[in-house]
Amino acid sequence: MDKTSLAPPSITALAALMVAVVVGQGYAATLVTWMAIAALAAASLRFVLLIGELNFAVAAFYGIGAYAASLATTLWGWPFALSLLLAAGVAAVFSVVFGFITLRTKGPYFLLIGFAFTEVMRIVYTRSPLLGGNSGMVGIFPPEALQGWFHVFAVAMAASGVLVLYALERSHLGRVFTAIRDNENVVRSVGIHAHGMKILCFGIACAAAGLAGALHAFANNVISPGDFGFLLSASVLAYLKVGGEDHAVGPVVGAVLMVLLGSLAQSFGGSEHIFHGAGIVVAVLFMPRGLVGWVSMRVRPSQRRHARQHTAGESL
Repeated sequence: MDKTSLAPPSITALAALMVAVVVGQGYAATLVTWMAIAALAAASLRFVLLIGELNFAVAAFYGIGAYAASLATTLWGWPFALSLLLAAGVAAVFSVVFGFITLRTKGPYFLLIGFAFTEVMRIVYTRSPLLGGNSGMVGIFPPEALQGWFHVFAVAMAASGVLVLYALERSHLGRVFTAIRDNENVVRSVGIHAHGMKILCFGIACAAAGLAGALHAFANNVISPGDFGFLLSASVLAYLKVGGEDHAVGPVVGAVLMVLLGSLAQSFGGSEHIFHGAGIVVAVLFMPRGLVGWVSMRVRPSQRRHARQHTAGESL
């Protein structure tokens, strides 16, 4: 893997961490926390695209992580770090079972199954007394050591998750995932178990989504079944499409912009989902490669012109 390829996302992660340290407390810190969580969820959705599938069940695994961490903390008294690990692990286990059954389907069929699974899990949350039913769970607090600094911790965890996903994408394993997307039959012809690799990709992405869900629970201190419906999947898709799916920085840019617009919508008494839907429409119609792709398309021609001018000047 080319180490220089990690430079842009690493710089973005460092900038996000510096912003988290600077903003201090109050509403700004809360907003930065939700941006970081949204970015990790969008990055997990982007990772599944490596095998050519759109994971509309991202909200289900996000919710599984949130409820697992909440149970571990409030009912079982587990340490905070173990609760986060449990959230990622349980989401990964559920995703392996789900992926083994469903990843033999492709395209819209897989998307619709993901949508259905999200709604099934939401109903499970509402019918389970252990999970608080419709009322959800309350009193989900991070440890006192993070009092006043949880937003910095959340940004650091989300940034680490995004970087790990991108490093895996640029590794040999990521190239196998991409080859499956391009031509699954060719991958099988060289002896690679394509279905198993697809399950592995899906499991890694859902573990990241479960971690994002756990951070959500500790950031909000309260969770309920309504937090993890299909609208959450649509919101995560909006972050990805607006920011751009061609580069690891895209989900981060989309999450920052859409969470900020959503907060403005709430201040005016509107719903942030209106902005999310409008963002998807605008991105698909006018910026099919997202904001990051739109910017790169305009930066590269100017760089090429500058290079040609520099070459011409040296020849003179």
